[in-house]
Amino acid sequence: MEFLQQNLIYLIPALGVVGIVVMIVKSAWVTRQDAGDENMRSLAGHIAEGAMAFLRAEWKVLSYFVIIAALLLAWSGTLVETSSWVIAVSFVIGAVTSAFAGYIGMNIATKANVRTTQAARTSLTKALKVSFTGGTVMGLGVAGLAVLGMGTLFIIFYQAFVVSTGGNVNGLEMEKALEVLAGFSLGAESIALFARVGGGIYTKAADVGADLVGKVEAGIPEDDVRNPATIADNVGDNVGDVAGMGADLFGSYVATILATMVLGREIISADQFGGIAPILLPILIAGLGLIFSILGAALVRVNNDQGDVQQALNLGNWSSIIFTAIASYFVVGWLLPDQLELRGVSFTSLDVFFAIIVGLVVGALMSIVTEHYTAMGKRPVSSIVRQSSTGHATNIIGGLSIGMESTMIPTIILAAGIISSYAFAGLYGVAIAAAGMMATTAMQLAIDAFGPIADNAGGIAEMSGLPKEVRERTDKLDAVGNTTAATGKGFAIASAALTALALFAAFVGISGIDAINIYKAPVLGALFVGAMIPFIFSSLAIAAVGRAAMAMVEEVRRQFREIPGIMEYKAKPEYDKCVAISTKASIREMILPGAIALVVPILVGFGFQNVFEDTSSPEILGGLLAGVTVSGVLLGMFQNNAGGAWDNAKKSFEAGVEINGTMEFKGSDAHKASVTGDTVGDPFKDTSGPSMNILIKLMSIVSLIIAPHISVNGGHSADVRVNTSSEKVISHVETEKATTDNTVVLPATRF
Repeated sequence: MEFLQQNLIYLIPALGVVGIVVMIVKSAWVTRQDAGDENMRSLAGHIAEGAMAFLRAEWKVLSYFVIIAALLLAWSGTLVETSSWVIAVSFVIGAVTSAFAGYIGMNIATKANVRTTQAARTSLTKALKVSFTGGTVMGLGVAGLAVLGMGTLFIIFYQAFVVSTGGNVNGLEMEKALEVLAGFSLGAESIALFARVGGGIYTKAADVGADLVGKVEAGIPEDDVRNPATIADNVGDNVGDVAGMGADLFGSYVATILATMVLGREIISADQFGGIAPILLPILIAGLGLIFSILGAALVRVNNDQGDVQQALNLGNWSSIIFTAIASYFVVGWLLPDQLELRGVSFTSLDVFFAIIVGLVVGALMSIVTEHYTAMGKRPVSSIVRQSSTGHATNIIGGLSIGMESTMIPTIILAAGIISSYAFAGLYGVAIAAAGMMATTAMQLAIDAFGPIADNAGGIAEMSGLPKEVRERTDKLDAVGNTTAATGKGFAIASAALTALALFAAFVGISGIDAINIYKAPVLGALFVGAMIPFIFSSLAIAAVGRAAMAMVEEVRRQFREIPGIMEYKAKPEYDKCVAISTKASIREMILPGAIALVVPILVGFGFQNVFEDTSSPEILGGLLAGVTVSGVLLGMFQNNAGGAWDNAKKSFEAGVEINGTMEFKGSDAHKASVTGDTVGDPFKDTSGPSMNILIKLMSIVSLIIAPHISVNGGHSADVRVNTSSEKVISHVETEKATTDNTVVLPATRF
């Protein structure tokens, strides 16, 4: 136990290494599986080449952004005592790691898709194993890189700042280390936003073009080899739903840990780790959650073609959550002292554990509610199916209604989670609840990523002309994958709400303000402007999909019209033309939405300094963040759930569904109406909706980084804390050196 106490800080990155090692083993297993015949391998090769072409084009553009932003961060880091030019290095590492996390997912997905198709020729059991193992590789890669990166950089930065003072620890070192670590989170979230928006535009432009011309106008099946947009559509599944999602949840994971660490620095804690146990707790829980996700993933299996895939995934998910909850009890009891305090609020270590449980419960409930609103056979999707029988307009009305309705219960769950976690452990409780929710990110992402792999597998099966039973198996996986994708996005938006509140609390502390008064006109005005930003952001993203889709539709129509023999399988479509349209459109259109998230907080924070006598710029910026958070969470829920419900309403017809005593199948008028609804919902659920959680967190992180520059007390967070239990003022130095008879000194002195 003493060894662990002395070396706990080094255990954290070691847990990340374990995750990466298991990822490598599973990736090698997927690669060894049979990739099918030459035609299947050729189709998979086209998909992989298109995906890599997109990533290369995206990375080229983003490299310019990363260089410019790093230079600005390096300069700004020299302007205040609580930061450093090293923040630029942290930012670059975060950006590169986020991009690499997305690449890991996309690389394995483009290998697992064709191998899942080949496995589906044997059984559903084998197909699930291959597709879910591919998703697990992505989940472990994202979580492993996050834990390893955050843990290692925290050790390096803190040690470097302590050494720079000659070992004279005075509290400023930890503040600087966490401020610099915020650069890692900024880099991760910046890349995530561009990857999510760019990938979302790419995939939905191709999907809409393929659906409207191929299925509705030409009357050919989805993923038919004759459809010129079908390769671009399958590429889009990888660059949007896999690479984009990987970068997205990597950024969410890192931001959640960072927010909790920043608040943990302020806690008065007489623990056996020199007072930094509240800082280490969130990243240690993330590492343990990674290990338990590995165990949960091992439980996912079905025994035969009649097996319940959703039930198998739920077993793995719930197991990892329960394991993490049990471990958290012992870890919190060992790490934290009986009594803690943050900003005048006292709480116990048991209170912190209960807050973690609240986060796990909120995440699970959000997934359950999202599944209810988006799964086939449930009341919401069935209502859209029935309304499709009376035409396109009623299908759209039904989907919009379900999307709006679906915000009510999740919002109540979120509100209850925020209030209860705050009641247990104050603002730290809210932050650690978010960390608890994100602890099993590896498992959540594995479940989410398996869906696009299964979707691609079905596309390859269709294009290869494989037997009907193969497509039936891949369709069974794909239908579940649509629901898990929706629940994953619900999980992400819930975590964004809790994380944004934690980041918001950290911003308030560093900027030196006590409260945000909405009775002040400038603050109220900023609140409304903030609430508007998610709408204009969504408008830009959806309009971009519309423009790219129009170009895609025209190209597909042109090929059907000008290339004789396509419909008779005598001529091969020009797939590369459609891939090029999606690539160019997505790279061009992702710039403006991304710029909004990065630039607006800077303009507000610096633009309103000393403008109003009774209102500081941090207050105005706080009002903006509050508006963005509330509006973005609700809009994200609405779009994700409406899009998911529309999608599975369409798939209900493809499986065959009874309406008013009549069976309706693919090709019927009701099915065509459902295709229209799915087309409307595509940019909702795959472009603008999932981008909301990144928008919320990115604006909060940018605000956190500029907080020392606009702080009302000159760049320092509060230099005194009041310990209400002893009624005396405790300085930074006294707090961090507070020990009991059997405690050790601050870990920095042991490095």
